[in-house]
Amino acid sequence: MKKLALHWQIMIGMIAGILFGFLMTQLSWGKGFTGDWIAPLGTIFVNLLKLIAVPLILASLIKGISDLKDISKFKTIGGRTIIIYVITTVIAITIGLLLVNVMKPGNGITPETIEKLTTEYAGSAKISERIAEAGRQKESGPLQFVVDMVPQNAIKAMSDNKMMLQVIFFAIFLGISMLLIKEEQSDPLKKFFDSLNEVVLKMVDLIMLSAPYAVFALLANVVVTSDDPDILLALLRYAGVVIFGLALMIVFYCILVSVITKKSPLWFLKQISPAQLLAFSTSSSAATLPVTMERVEEHIGVDKEVSSFVLPVGATINMDGTSLYQAVASVFIMQVLWPEGLTFSNQITIVLTALLASIGSAAVPGAGMVMLVIVLEAIGFPSDKLPIGLALIFAVDRPLDMLRTTINVTGDATVSMIVAKSVGKLGDPKVKEWDDHYQG
Repeated sequence: MKKLALHWQIMIGMIAGILFGFLMTQLSWGKGFTGDWIAPLGTIFVNLLKLIAVPLILASLIKGISDLKDISKFKTIGGRTIIIYVITTVIAITIGLLLVNVMKPGNGITPETIEKLTTEYAGSAKISERIAEAGRQKESGPLQFVVDMVPQNAIKAMSDNKMMLQVIFFAIFLGISMLLIKEEQSDPLKKFFDSLNEVVLKMVDLIMLSAPYAVFALLANVVVTSDDPDILLALLRYAGVVIFGLALMIVFYCILVSVITKKSPLWFLKQISPAQLLAFSTSSSAATLPVTMERVEEHIGVDKEVSSFVLPVGATINMDGTSLYQAVASVFIMQVLWPEGLTFSNQITIVLTALLASIGSAAVPGAGMVMLVIVLEAIGFPSDKLPIGLALIFAVDRPLDMLRTTINVTGDATVSMIVAKSVGKLGDPKVKEWDDHYQG
């Protein structure tokens, strides 16, 4: 009997998790049971992916750079990657602004809904935490982002997934240095990282065996911990605008894939779908990164020289889905609480601030709301209304976070294909199974 494709296994796990979650919400003991016995399975899976993210970036990036032989190739790949990421992010923000200004979801929010949301969420510890974090980022100097990229201690940087840019900097620095010494001197180190890269990729294959069960656990927990359905219904119009914008980004990516790489968009979406489904379940580009790299390299055919740089950098600075959400959420909040602030200059400021905030934001759940605070403060949004503004969208932030992370990952994969095609590094897929060398 033919084994069911991985994306179908994960999809079944997602559907089963959602249905199980709804069933548990109907039982008095369901929420506690899910939290105690089901949710930990998803947490373990996410921890495993985070466990191998840094070793994979380190090994893959150093291997990719050291394989180039010519340092000018790296400059070409790096330059094109950054330019394309900036362009796609600006397009995402622009789409978000156009939709929210045309559809005006803020006009449908009643004073009663505002009062209910304010009472429910304005004093939330999570909202206070996001505002405080945004304040810390705003107080930093204009070059703080560059300073934060350079680690004081490489080992310490590798111990924290939030320091991904520092790990990338160290890996690039080491890889370039290996190119600049004699080949016989760099060869032992290169062989070590080649070997480490293969081992970590095999670990990805093994971890993915549990993906359908982990996705079941993650989605079940999301459902049982979701907010009041009445509140979600009141915010449906706002959520609908965000979701429509994210869907347009998928269409945009498919057009790029078809026109530039000459590949079928449907084939592309099928190959990347396991990474998309995991991004949806985990809400973290960083946690999904090992799977994204495996799918792009083995199932799409992007050479490691390209994917090892484009994808880790993308997981850190390319947040198309999150940036689109910034545009919609900020204007939505202004439509409800500060309509006089809806000027053209403020909306241009939103584009620039959302672009810069996406570069400095961590690839973890909840980072989008920190970015939103930075964007709102940049346009002079009244500080006394800020907690109320965040309360307006807090109830639907988690499901939208899941969706926008899916878009972020899809954008990373799309850009990796475009860059690979432009430098002649987009080849045929070479799929490796977990049991290729298993002797049963």
